[in-house]
Amino acid sequence: MRPLLFCFCVFCVYISTAQPKLLSGKVIDAQTNQPLEGVSVVLQPLKTSAITNAQGRFQFRQPASAITGITISAIGYGTRFIAVQELENNQPIPLNAQAIELNSVTVASHTEDPFKPIGKMDIATRGITNSQEVLRIVPGLFIGQHQGGGKAEQIFLRGFDCDHGTDISLNVDGLPINMVSHAHGQGFADSHFIIPETIEDTRFKKGPYYAEKGDFCTTGYVDFHTKNALTSDMVKVEGGMFNTYRVVALANLLNEKAKKTSWYAATEYRYSDGYFDNPQHFNRLNLFTKYNSQLSDNTNLSLSASTLYSKWNASGQIPDRAVSEGIIGWFGALDPLEGGVTSRTNLNAQLSHTLPNGDLIKQQLYYTYYTFDLHTNFTFFLVDTVNGDEIRQKESRNLYGYKGSYEHISYIGDTRLTTEGGISLRADATHNTELLHTKDRYTTLQQLKLGDITEVNAAAYINETLRLNDRLSINAGLRFDQFSYRYNNKLAGDTTLHGAGIYKTGDHTVSPKLSFYYHASPRMELYLNTGKGFHSNDARAVVAQQGTQVLPAAYGADLGTVFKPARNVLINAALWYIYLQQEFVYGGDGGAVDFSGRTARMGFDLSGRYQPTTSLYFDVDVNYAHGRSLSDPKGQNYIPLAPVWSSTGGVTYTASNGLNGSLRYRYLADRPANEDYSLTAQGYFITEMVLNYTRKKYEIGLTLNNLLNRRWKETQFATDTRLKGETQPVEEICFTPGTPFAATLHCTLYFK
Repeated sequence: MRPLLFCFCVFCVYISTAQPKLLSGKVIDAQTNQPLEGVSVVLQPLKTSAITNAQGRFQFRQPASAITGITISAIGYGTRFIAVQELENNQPIPLNAQAIELNSVTVASHTEDPFKPIGKMDIATRGITNSQEVLRIVPGLFIGQHQGGGKAEQIFLRGFDCDHGTDISLNVDGLPINMVSHAHGQGFADSHFIIPETIEDTRFKKGPYYAEKGDFCTTGYVDFHTKNALTSDMVKVEGGMFNTYRVVALANLLNEKAKKTSWYAATEYRYSDGYFDNPQHFNRLNLFTKYNSQLSDNTNLSLSASTLYSKWNASGQIPDRAVSEGIIGWFGALDPLEGGVTSRTNLNAQLSHTLPNGDLIKQQLYYTYYTFDLHTNFTFFLVDTVNGDEIRQKESRNLYGYKGSYEHISYIGDTRLTTEGGISLRADATHNTELLHTKDRYTTLQQLKLGDITEVNAAAYINETLRLNDRLSINAGLRFDQFSYRYNNKLAGDTTLHGAGIYKTGDHTVSPKLSFYYHASPRMELYLNTGKGFHSNDARAVVAQQGTQVLPAAYGADLGTVFKPARNVLINAALWYIYLQQEFVYGGDGGAVDFSGRTARMGFDLSGRYQPTTSLYFDVDVNYAHGRSLSDPKGQNYIPLAPVWSSTGGVTYTASNGLNGSLRYRYLADRPANEDYSLTAQGYFITEMVLNYTRKKYEIGLTLNNLLNRRWKETQFATDTRLKGETQPVEEICFTPGTPFAATLHCTLYFK
């Protein structure tokens, strides 16, 4: 053991000191003085490129041949040339923000992120108007709300019904949004505590190919990054149909002359009765604050805190026959007592430090206190023909976490090697996680589940990116995850377990990744991604199924390209495949373990962006997925609710006089609602429009949802239900109606 420790110490000293002479610098935003990550830096005239890290820093090995300087470019900023003499003073290099033009976007910038150009363009041109629109930035991602707006959205991506987050990883500033072993469903990802106006950047990648990402990253991940500093204070007021109101305020708390330190606060309040016959009385209050300080030229500290409180009524999911038989209207409710209350408070601390040799160390500590209390009724009188089947799901949770990473750049001859290693620890502890059979919302008829859950995930990964030359890069990663589960069952009558008491188990998984990136030219990149991912399962299911595989693997591959056939046209196309092993999941609504077999999905994603003039921008995404169960016979092997064809697109117009707006559509085709496709989840085509008049000190805008006032089903499920008085249950589509035509006005004031 001691020789190994000695060798490790020698290695650490070596990588910290044994470096060739470097040419380095730091890039910042000219207005906020904050470091800029992901900026492309090209050494001239050699055309060797590098990307700035989280502290805005870049470095090159000092070339033997003479150089004239560097060219610096980033989407949303003006391009700069810096002479080599100017780099010697070690002063930060400021970039000025400017309107984005597609003809200035470089595709092959050696970021190993084929989705970055399209993602950056979409965020800058479309903007962010609400928390749902944030997720819709991801091409091919669809969401649906079926519990009144206060619950996490249902997410669909790449032929997966990800439920509320089971197969997609969501994070904000490194803080995980997904909840493990949640009272309602595994991976439950309620992102409503994020105030959309505080979001600076949204980064996403598809597939299970990234060593730094672990649990839930099967279809991909979405990372939100909030602003480190405000360019101006603002107050925004919205009002619209169905008694909908929203107020947002962002304010600097420090003098703007404190160039290396920023501190701001944001608040959001929303109220809406909604378009249902049973008013939602939806309330949501968000508070957020963030402190960011450059403690030195090499050290940055970020502290943030947020809190959410939300309360609402819901109309839930209603059967087709209840509407067709005239029992209720299209926007009616069979159980008007559905709804919920939830809260979430977060503390987050991030520290990054650059060593003298350019290595980057990042560390993060976070804490979340969370409560959830949901009342639903999916089957009405199926089980209890007298009192009804209303259920209540409750939990309170403490979530603790740590992340640390180390990034090192070295050279093997002329080959550049970027090494990143990291560790993480996440501990979830719930108190009195409950599933109750209730009546009239708060009258308990029967306890179905009651216990405390403790789940710990420890992980380590290493990521190696080998830049063989200015065209070919290879990324290889390896991740190890260890899970420990403990369930303190407080309910002796729980039929899934053997009496009250403590149940423990654990498991681990190793996830290899391998990707190739070929930068054919500044206008074309080809890539091949392969890798293994996974999603964990609920602790209550895991301890009930001792010896069964609890971390089923997802194996995937992407073959794609990003290219610009013309200066103002950008295309992203990919063929993909994902295979899932046998898995079991915990059914939060029934308190039982549901088994499902092996599945395979394949498809293609196609995204196009076109900007014929500076003021006009077109975008379109077309996605196809073919998925089947491999454990069931043909004709009985459809994957319920799996999207097949989907598409989004629109046109955005921005004039120099302040007028701007967009017209957009969302299309989701019919898809199977059950295994034999005897029931169909109906597709929809919805349009929306946004019109704004924007000036330096104010903005006035109008948002029109469902412009054509189509009747559509936002979420749909094949469910066995029994209505009051019926003698036999019926399996059919139960749905939550989508919004009818809805108009909202907003006015925003900006203060310097």
